Amino acid sequence: MGRIIRSRAPIRIDFAGGWTDVPPFSEREGGAVVNASINRYTYCSLVPRDDDRIRILSADFDQYVEVANFRALEYDGNLDLIKAAVKVLDVESGMDIHVRCDAPPGSGTGSSSSISVALIGLLNCLQRNKLSPHEVAKLARRLEVQELNIAGGKQDYYASALGGVNFLEFEDPAVSNSALHLAPGTIREMEKHMLLVYTGQSRLSGDIIRTVMGAYERNERRTVEALRNLKRIAYEVKNALLAGDLHAFAALLDENWRNQKALDASVTNERIDRLFEVAYRSGAIGGKASGAGGGGCVIFYADEDKEHLVRKAVIAEGAQIIDFNFEESGLQTWVSNRPD
Repeated sequence: MGRIIRSRAPIRIDFAGGWTDVPPFSEREGGAVVNASINRYTYCSLVPRDDDRIRILSADFDQYVEVANFRALEYDGNLDLIKAAVKVLDVESGMDIHVRCDAPPGSGTGSSSSISVALIGLLNCLQRNKLSPHEVAKLARRLEVQELNIAGGKQDYYASALGGVNFLEFEDPAVSNSALHLAPGTIREMEKHMLLVYTGQSRLSGDIIRTVMGAYERNERRTVEALRNLKRIAYEVKNALLAGDLHAFAALLDENWRNQKALDASVTNERIDRLFEVAYRSGAIGGKASGAGGGGCVIFYADEDKEHLVRKAVIAEGAQIIDFNFEESGLQTWVSNRPD
């Protein structure tokens, strides 16, 4: 029997405070975010080899890499995130790695971060010193920001590594999290009334992030005020969820979206504006873009027993519904067996 090491890490949806976890705002003023992991995942598999060769397959991008050994790995735009995980964890043994993610690339649901988390968890199984979920999240961010120079914040890594509904605070370099243990009825109501909608448009969040944080560094009033409002809204969303006040939660999603749009014109577009128009006309009472915006996914909160109408309306516009439930667990690893 051959040994297969596997890992799974969830993606997330963010409710409030996104952007405030991104430097330099998080360095100068501190940030706050409320997010939740959902039952859509990145899966990674590793089969140890008897030789030094490393073979990597990404099912999502239909890409394949094979090199003679650990030292032959080079960043060239082809599966660099996976290569970075192997190099940073200094795993020199031969292996076959297979990666796939349930979320569309560029969906704004933290899929690239969940890939990083799942890969680190996978490779850490080969090491003597085991990493805590916080350490996994910290190292996963290092892969993207320091190794690959990809601009971004921190929230996605912690959502994926920790799981659950979290209130995260950022006082760079420190990150603190408070798990929000919501009443079961609150969770069920949210699952009933919320829709995760894929616009069909992938986007690169790094481009938008550089534009917005450039405006913040230039002290442009509209951007600075929007970021400070987003931080405040995160605290209010935390309080609304703990109180089970979901109408207030929906209204705060809407306020968060108005401030997201104030950051930069590229946060929204005609496609997203149209989806909001038909969703609100059909019974949505709150909503926002997931992640950086500009494409990817949006989330809506529907009024009482109106979610089926919102669903029909956005599907009629050509959007895709991603059904989900909330996921309490973060990163998980296990060993499977297969016939030789």
